[in-house]
Amino acid sequence: MSYYDKHVFFCTNQRAPGEGCCNDFGAGKMRDYVKEKVKVLGVSTGDNRIRINAAGCLGRCDEGPVLVVYPGGVWYTYVDESDLDEIIEDHLKNGRVVERLKI
Repeated sequence: MSYYDKHVFFCTNQRAPGEGCCNDFGAGKMRDYVKEKVKVLGVSTGDNRIRINAAGCLGRCDEGPVLVVYPGGVWYTYVDESDLDEIIEDHLKNGRVVERLKI
């Protein structure tokens, strides 16, 4: 059994100027937003332990910004905090994949 119920990796890679990357979309700040929101909501305690991590390049920059949720390897893209709120509520809290954000 895994230590975490869900493990979320945000691509926060920063490439050289002119090369597109997830961090061009504020991925680091978005990761911080989700980490804090999960903590405030208390959804990462007890049986529903959730870990939010930064990752280097996940190799999908052309679809960025991206994050991936394990187990299951569900990949998402997002535009703003409201998209991330939907991922938190539906996928992280309730186990339902957010089809409209899935890549």
